[in-house]
Amino acid sequence: MQKRFKTTRKYHVSIAMTHDVRDGLKYTKTHEWVKLAGTKAKIGITDHAQDELTDIVFVELPTVGKEVKKGDELCVVESVKSVSEVYAPVSGKVVAVNTKLDDSPEIINGSPYDDGWLVELEVKDKAEVNTLLDAAAYKKL
Repeated sequence: MQKRFKTTRKYHVSIAMTHDVRDGLKYTKTHEWVKLAGTKAKIGITDHAQDELTDIVFVELPTVGKEVKKGDELCVVESVKSVSEVYAPVSGKVVAVNTKLDDSPEIINGSPYDDGWLVELEVKDKAEVNTLLDAAAYKKL
């Protein structure tokens, strides 16, 4: 959790900046999230990641059918501030991409866990999901 301090007159007020971290999702140390449903995993970037990137202006999504291994570059997110790679948190085959992001990549800034998901994978090894962080562990990063 980041903290920013604001001086008001001669008193110091601490304003803790919090980001949305949802229970029921798995997380990576590189700020991707995973929502597992059966053998399919929806993947996106966390609220913290979208906040750090600031205004997202472009997303380069993979093609459906692409095979990825855990840790491989999955897609690229470009903001007014930087270009960032999004890494595959688990191995699998891309079965869907969020085509809404082609015309409106800023959706990620407003809804990183819902409308702003990036990719859906058919998971190759569900045991890889167990190696990811739960919400409590991710909050401690």
